[in-house]
Amino acid sequence: MPRLILLHGWGVDARIWQPLAPYWRADCQVASPDWPGYGACPALSAPQHLGALADAMAESLPADAVWVGWSLGGLLAAALSQRLSAPRGLIMLGMGPRFCHPAAVSDATLNDFRRAFARAPETRWRHFLRWQAGGEPSPRVIYRQLTTLLGDTPPAALPTLSAGLAQLGELDAQHLASAPPCPVAWLYGAHDPLLAPDSLPPGAEALSDSGHCPMLSQPAALACALQRLADGVSHTSTMERQ
Repeated sequence: MPRLILLHGWGVDARIWQPLAPYWRADCQVASPDWPGYGACPALSAPQHLGALADAMAESLPADAVWVGWSLGGLLAAALSQRLSAPRGLIMLGMGPRFCHPAAVSDATLNDFRRAFARAPETRWRHFLRWQAGGEPSPRVIYRQLTTLLGDTPPAALPTLSAGLAQLGELDAQHLASAPPCPVAWLYGAHDPLLAPDSLPPGAEALSDSGHCPMLSQPAALACALQRLADGVSHTSTMERQ
């Protein structure tokens, strides 16, 4: 099967994928790079600049792999698929063509959060972790898992996090539905509080008993679904090239 490149979302880093490790098939090659500014990856001087982001991530996003973009990572992957060589396939996890939607997180709600984050970054970061854990069967358990994985402080500096919040409101992945650069699959938690299922293209697949963090609440089911979808989009890509 093709390599999987797992791309994390806002306010977390690549450690979010660790619970999936026991569930990958023996033939599955997986990489989970950090976005610039997260973990040990150096921050960009202009973190909102997509051209600089593409340059920084070029080696980590090979065209012969399937990219899995979770949350903001999905929007960034969609944007970079137009700036780098398109991958064999793209799996959008927990993200629609846009982040903001009246039936989930409205533009006003995101703008309020951005203002509150500017005043109290660490407090609002913890609030966001609780927010995205809210759709899971055991939100308190998922929140504890998040804080155990990530620690007590945000995994990126304020400029990187602020730019990411702006990108959540600004980036648009509608082209994935209208003129996709590669085969695309959509996967989401059935009880995701940050997502409006009606905004997803036809054929989007729901993971039952999970919300925005299925890698924590349903790691075995998520790993199985990602491998199956990766096989599917890779096969479609191969057929299109013949």
